[in-house]
Amino acid sequence: MAQHRRLSKSLTRRLATASAVVVGATVMAPAVANAVEVVVPNTGFSVNVPGLENVQGLETVPNVEQFVPSLQQSANSYVSTPAPAPAVTAAPAASSSGQAIVDAVRSKVGAPYAWGATGPGAFDCSGLTSWAYQQAGKSIPRTSQAQAAQGQQIPLDQLQPGDIIAYYGGATHVGIYAGNGMIIDALNSGTPVGERPLHFQPIHSAVRF
Repeated sequence: MAQHRRLSKSLTRRLATASAVVVGATVMAPAVANAVEVVVPNTGFSVNVPGLENVQGLETVPNVEQFVPSLQQSANSYVSTPAPAPAVTAAPAASSSGQAIVDAVRSKVGAPYAWGATGPGAFDCSGLTSWAYQQAGKSIPRTSQAQAAQGQQIPLDQLQPGDIIAYYGGATHVGIYAGNGMIIDALNSGTPVGERPLHFQPIHSAVRF
């Protein structure tokens, strides 16, 4: 059992100050087996406070080292270290031909959709992709299924501008990846060539020629 003795008014005030410091540092400390000694300066009075060593920001409380001697060294050398910023993965740069393909297809945004059309005034989906590739000096298959089957398969996390994205289970629709999570395609009758989010419909595959 701890020994009790009558405290003077001065000691009571100092104890109240020490308590205020501890309470000001945290509302509640987690229960742990270890304890930290808290003292009232110039009195010889001290008390062990379980869990105090786990209090976040305790070292920054003004004059806390007077009441918690174990913090004397850390309080003098305390430096707040910000958490490291999350790593940012740079988007793959477009190849010269890939950028040429994107520039070509973007020049046709707003052009009307027409089934079987291959441009330059109107397009269906694979007509638009094959026309854009022609502008970059590349010849690719005419239909969406053939484009998906004959191109080099590319994982979605390795997409580059100019790659072809095939949609639906049978690769019945295609568009050109424009970068920044967007594609440009000729979607359907009544919808002009436009830019849409990459995942606007279920993706079948991504290919590169």
